[in-house]
Amino acid sequence: MEEPRERREPFRPGTFLIENFVRVAGFSVIGFVILIFLFLLREGLPAFFEVPLNNLFGTRWYPTYEFFGTLPLILGSLLVSIMSAIIAVPLGIATAVFVREVAPGWMREILKPVIEVLAGIPSVVLGFFGMTLLVPAVRQIFDLSTGLTAFSGALVLAYMALPTMISVAEDALDAVPKSYRDAGLAMGATKWQTTWRVVVPAARSGIWTAVMLGLGRAIGETMAVMMITGNAARMPLSFSSLFMPIRTLPATVAAEMGEVAQGSTHYHVLFGIGIILFIITFLLNLMAASSLFKKRYRGGLR
Repeated sequence: MEEPRERREPFRPGTFLIENFVRVAGFSVIGFVILIFLFLLREGLPAFFEVPLNNLFGTRWYPTYEFFGTLPLILGSLLVSIMSAIIAVPLGIATAVFVREVAPGWMREILKPVIEVLAGIPSVVLGFFGMTLLVPAVRQIFDLSTGLTAFSGALVLAYMALPTMISVAEDALDAVPKSYRDAGLAMGATKWQTTWRVVVPAARSGIWTAVMLGLGRAIGETMAVMMITGNAARMPLSFSSLFMPIRTLPATVAAEMGEVAQGSTHYHVLFGIGIILFIITFLLNLMAASSLFKKRYRGGLR
């Protein structure tokens, strides 16, 4: 007997339009990122030919005198980002564990929306908060001449990275099967031991993704850092530099792009800084995405 032919689904215009809209939107996002990167290359690559490398990666940033040393800016960005990570990572993971494993259901339903709302606070508002409250407090507590320091910027960046870290890490903990928790408790472990020795290691990949995404948010932040770090392009080579003014890559672009002459060497160098920032944040997000992909791939193999 002839096998019946597969029935074709009836054509539905609404479904067709929605599917193609989602497809076009997905490809458009990729296209926009590529176009942004090509624009940065067009405007920023001349800097690497017009300025010698020993000047471009030197230790002095004085564009008026043709000194375009980006090393103080790169080190300043790294100092603030690493310090913010040292502050935010333990707090973020601990908060995610509390929200998912310790807090009762009614409290969890309150805390999760509040954490997501915190992520939407504009950076300029946080910068104003830092200037009026945090900076004077840092100056008085540490007996400094000014509170516009790298430490102040790290505190604000840690606060800004926390909502992203908490949300993603909490989702990773929530994805751990209940059987893992039941197995740990059945073997005589306490709830605390089960959480830290079973659940958290099982969600390690997702927690690492949360840390990378939080760092990506921190290293590319502009307004808040520009308002409270002092904007002094100096080499942070010692621990005391944490309590001195510094300058970051994004703050430099934001502070000087509006006053620079279009097409000048200074103009191209600022776009070169944009290329450096783009590559750093892209690598951080790529590391986060690859970590998440490995987690899902291994889960599929199991």
